Amino acid sequence: MAKIDIHTLAEVLNISTSTVSRAFRNTNDINPETRKRILEKAAELNYQPNHYASNLREQKSKTIAVIIPELANNYFSQIIQGVEKVAKTAGYHILIFVTDDDIQKEREFMRSLSNGRVDGVVMSASGEATDHSYLNNIESFGFPLILFDRIYEEVGVPKIITDDYNSSYHATQHLIDNGCERIAYLVVNKEQSIGKTRMQGYVDALKKNRIPIRKRLIVDCTNSYEENAVIIEHMIEVNHPDGILASVERLAFSTYQVCQSMKLQIPQDIKIAAFSSLEIASLLNPPLTTIKQPAIKIGEKAASLLLEKLADENPKQTHQEFVLESELMIRDSSLKGSY
Repeated sequence: MAKIDIHTLAEVLNISTSTVSRAFRNTNDINPETRKRILEKAAELNYQPNHYASNLREQKSKTIAVIIPELANNYFSQIIQGVEKVAKTAGYHILIFVTDDDIQKEREFMRSLSNGRVDGVVMSASGEATDHSYLNNIESFGFPLILFDRIYEEVGVPKIITDDYNSSYHATQHLIDNGCERIAYLVVNKEQSIGKTRMQGYVDALKKNRIPIRKRLIVDCTNSYEENAVIIEHMIEVNHPDGILASVERLAFSTYQVCQSMKLQIPQDIKIAAFSSLEIASLLNPPLTTIKQPAIKIGEKAASLLLEKLADENPKQTHQEFVLESELMIRDSSLKGSY
């Protein structure tokens, strides 16, 4: 039989993990019958409470976990820099966990960290389109959580996001101002909070300018450069866009590669803008117009909020949301007459 942990025991009994924890601490704030039922089921399943983890929480590990969907994206690397800068100043170390956009990995990481290995977690969510109800009782994990970038709206923890709607709206308007009328929107996952919000900004800018919303120009892509090259090339051949807004930087790279292979010139044939924190965007040929998110500031803010929670002896759940501004960096890839 697989090892039984506090989460499994709570699921079997259909109660919260915090109730299970109180039963083993023998506190007065639990019904005696409930405590008896929990202890009997624990004995039946051969569950033993992790007192070592409890001691670790009391003593503090001085470690923060950073859970991100991927490492290859320069944006997340910069966020890690921001977290580490603040954490180091406060005497904390960081551990990095990569989910590969897999909600099951996210659940496993969160549950494994509840053994006292870390004092708190900052996380960019992976499972927005799937069931993430495991976080409904976040107190049971025994540590504070801060969400950033990709978030779960209904989970009662502090969240840090960027002004994705305004950024996408202004980038689309910029392409229109430079002569684009058939603008494609490239997205990896329209169900993620950032994908939906950025798409809405794109759609509203088109509506304001009385440009038809063409569903064929809203293109679902993947995390694979090879697959994206095929998808984008087909879209260009069939729909002939004159502008492209890429919701993540890898889609801009794929578009550059496709344009080169199709012998299309940027910006003469297609103008491009993209969400990207890539520091070498200005060195591409032509230099790429980007919506630059304040990645390092996001990491610093996430770490600062977490440290505030750790210093609070009576932390409470909060839906507090912080919105940081991005910056539209206009370069040759989107400009009319820059060639």
